[in-house]
Amino acid sequence: MTRYLISFDDGAMDHIPAEDWADVGKAAHAVIQEAVDAGVWVFSAGLERQRASVVAADGTVTDGPYPETKEVIGGFAVVDVPSREDALGWAAKIAAGCRCPQEVRELMPDPETDALLRRAGA
Repeated sequence: MTRYLISFDDGAMDHIPAEDWADVGKAAHAVIQEAVDAGVWVFSAGLERQRASVVAADGTVTDGPYPETKEVIGGFAVVDVPSREDALGWAAKIAAGCRCPQEVRELMPDPETDALLRRAGA
């Protein structure tokens, strides 16, 4: 199977009225439960509304994100599915639950890290 990052930009949910947030939360959690039940959920989270910090290889910290980055991620999910089409299907469910468009990116496989996690029992 292949892991996919499904994400949305910070501010993508700003159009949702305050009185609808409880319903959006229920819908989003229902999608998470469906993904857990289907055995494809890896992790998901919303991100606090703040700018990122960039830590350089030499340890220097600057306010981020990178200058060429125009958007900041507002939230994300990682799913482990057989195909891109499956990832797009989950993104559609998340988009409906969160009431905002989702971006889908395939994560590069890393067999060495996977082996480390298996040995650690993760």
